[in-house]
Amino acid sequence: MAHATKSGVPTPYVELDRTAWAALRASTPLSLTAADLEALRGTTDPTSLDDVRDIYLPLSRLLNLYVEATRQRHAAVRGFLGEDDRPTPFVIGVAGSVAVGKSTTARLLRTLLAQWPGHPNVELVSTDNFLYPNAVLEDRGIMNRKGFPESYDRRALVRFVSEMKAGAERMDIPIYSHLAYDVLPGALQTVHRPDILVVEGINVLQPPLPGRLAVADFFDFSIYVDAKVEHIRSWYLDRFLELRRTAFSDPRSYFHAMATTVPEDEAREFALATWRAVNEVNLVENIRPTRGRATLVLYKGEDHRVRRVRLRKT
Repeated sequence: MAHATKSGVPTPYVELDRTAWAALRASTPLSLTAADLEALRGTTDPTSLDDVRDIYLPLSRLLNLYVEATRQRHAAVRGFLGEDDRPTPFVIGVAGSVAVGKSTTARLLRTLLAQWPGHPNVELVSTDNFLYPNAVLEDRGIMNRKGFPESYDRRALVRFVSEMKAGAERMDIPIYSHLAYDVLPGALQTVHRPDILVVEGINVLQPPLPGRLAVADFFDFSIYVDAKVEHIRSWYLDRFLELRRTAFSDPRSYFHAMATTVPEDEAREFALATWRAVNEVNLVENIRPTRGRATLVLYKGEDHRVRRVRLRKT
């Protein structure tokens, strides 16, 4: 069923403000504590328990309905083919800019969805794990385009999600360290066959290259976390300066010099230059154009709070 816009033109989307969306929580219980939430939030992310109640509990309820409906559809197809009834993972993609809060969204969903009966095993994978190592990026001359689509091993990412979707019992994937700012040699994340797989990353909704599949082709549901560019820029700078005071002080940090030898005003200028030359360009050219491919969009205001939600109904 399509809704109509104010101009009377039918649209497959429904857009709800925060109050209307929050009402869809129904009786979904809040089981997270303030301490639980603190452990899930990203650096400088102000997501509150009110946000969990108003935004993420209704979303977890909707996703639970999608999971059950998708399982029934898959069971019907397997029954038609005479195959054994082995459900495959329900795959959710979470996309959005650097610093917009998508990682917090993904971690919250992993936690909330695991509390619903019927799918306790929820795995979360970041596409950062599929970035090429810095040595490869340097060799290809694209170190300054880290995070752009070409900086990822897209074949390995698609192979991982497709094999998980096909029912692989376990797979080992690389681990990316934000502290080292690189893929860790020899380190592996083992993903056991989950009930739900959440795949989070800035470019997960990219369309496929000609003649190939994209990771988004295997998503059962996808979410895009959105905000105005100027707001995301402000959040990025705040986060960088907070990391300068915390994580960057670790001698193992790739950006250790930012915390020890570079004055704060110069560090801020470095962060702003990086945002303008890399992250904003990537957002405008590659990330935001994929927003229309998402099943659901969370629109944030200047205070990081979700103000409205757009859901694709068909």
